[in-house]
Amino acid sequence: MIKINLLGSPAQKHGKGATMPVMPSDGTSPLFAVLIVLVIFGLGNGIVYYVIDKQGKEIQQQIAQADAEQKRLAQVKAAYLEKQRQADLYKRRVDVIDQLRANQAGPANLLASLGDTVNGTEAVWLSKMTDSGAAIDLTGTALSNNAVANLMANLKKTGLFKNVELKETVQDAGVKDYQAFNFTLTCEKGKS
Repeated sequence: MIKINLLGSPAQKHGKGATMPVMPSDGTSPLFAVLIVLVIFGLGNGIVYYVIDKQGKEIQQQIAQADAEQKRLAQVKAAYLEKQRQADLYKRRVDVIDQLRANQAGPANLLASLGDTVNGTEAVWLSKMTDSGAAIDLTGTALSNNAVANLMANLKKTGLFKNVELKETVQDAGVKDYQAFNFTLTCEKGKS
């Protein structure tokens, strides 16, 4: 009689000794399994290489764009610095012109203020003014010593003079109808 083993396991022999178990065979050889592992590993390496290569190309493209942007910004910076230099030069010119105008108007302002002060003081007339730089000498005539004192006080109030000193005052003997005093003042210039 013939026995067919459908389970795939060998029938045990009765009797003589232990037998070695037989490995089940599923139809795959170890060489085929190694080959499949190598193919999977190769595909994985290929995918990783593709991704890294793509990222490298993107980075190179970004570097090229950054270089182009840097060149453009360098041109913009150069144009800005040139405009800034021109603006500074223009500002210096305007400052010089303003300073010249201020210096030009200085004596005119001083004379106008001095004239207003003398006109605002009663019984005082100026006959001579001498500007020596830091000080001004005023010579004039007044109807009284009080008028000279009022002129000195009014000159101090203008803020144009630091010190106002009386050099001399003399009664004019040539005038017979009324009293007249000739005076000389020294005024030290303050702010103008």
